[in-house]
Amino acid sequence: MSETPRSLRRRAAGWLAARERLPLASRAVLRYYAESGVVDVTALRLRGAVEAAVDDIVDDAYDAVEAALAEELDLRDPAFAYETKLTLPVELTLGYCYRRADDEATRERAEAVAELVTEALLDGDMRDAINDEEYGDFEVDAAGASPDPARVAEVAQARLSERVEARFAEYPDAVQEAYDWAVAVSERHQEADPRFRELLEAARDGDDGAAERIAAEYKFADVDGADYDLGYGYDAGVLGAGERDLPYCKTQYERVGVIYDGMVQMFREAGLEIDEAFERSVVLAIIGAQVWLDDVDDFDADMAEGQLTPVTAEYLVADDDRAAYEEVVDVTTAYLDAAVEHATDSDSPLTGIATEYIYLSGEPEVLPGSE
Repeated sequence: MSETPRSLRRRAAGWLAARERLPLASRAVLRYYAESGVVDVTALRLRGAVEAAVDDIVDDAYDAVEAALAEELDLRDPAFAYETKLTLPVELTLGYCYRRADDEATRERAEAVAELVTEALLDGDMRDAINDEEYGDFEVDAAGASPDPARVAEVAQARLSERVEARFAEYPDAVQEAYDWAVAVSERHQEADPRFRELLEAARDGDDGAAERIAAEYKFADVDGADYDLGYGYDAGVLGAGERDLPYCKTQYERVGVIYDGMVQMFREAGLEIDEAFERSVVLAIIGAQVWLDDVDDFDADMAEGQLTPVTAEYLVADDDRAAYEEVVDVTTAYLDAAVEHATDSDSPLTGIATEYIYLSGEPEVLPGSE
């Protein structure tokens, strides 16, 4: 049977998406069209709008931090920056709301919730960095001054915390409860970190049973057996049967996915309708991004520091480096493919394109066994 013009166009788009000489954003659009058959000019326009909106939110937050730094540390015209990768899911959710808003009031409400969510995520991220005594992402440029990084971090986080608390007061209690639930699940996972480090060390030391324990406790841990309610009335219902069977689903949902599950719940509790397919697409895309971008890039450092991740786990239990590399690629592809599928189901091409961008941004060739 001869190919239809549509199938030929999709095949051509897939071929072009593989050409590295094209801009990454263009390749992501082409790849999404090749995979889904969907091309939507509105999604491309939305991308610029939501990026600008969230950039403005972050700028306003940092303006407030700069005012606090000037006041509390007696700095003159401080310029503050904090490196973060947290805003993409907010942009995607805001784009989803923009696409469906039938009046300006709904659009404005979505922007207000995005502002609360963004600052809450930044506050939580800064709090984690301070707890870990990691101050490298806190940057301040002040004329003639070199303030203590720990003190800069403390002032920045405190000011954001004040703003977040004030914003939560403007919404029903359920909005903050959704956020608190996600944080509680995430913190419970962090409490298991010493055990995961023990598993890594045991495997590295040649313990014959370590691989089996990593598989049971980390790679194939049972989602269905986990208590995710924690008294807040939420659970991991966003994870369907297909997602629950994915390798590392439980540990990576608790590590990063639950925060963005909670984010979507915050939008819902504030009165914005968001379907389950979109929620799944965001959660799965972020899990995939964590593995494909951060864990791959940090492989050497994580191995040296004893940090168990899906990537370090594979290199500890696989028969050889090539097998580990292939499993990392397969695991990541499974998450990102599922994210694209759910994005298409939710009529959110912006999320599908962003997921393809994540895939194309990965550099798995830095891993051993990639040759």
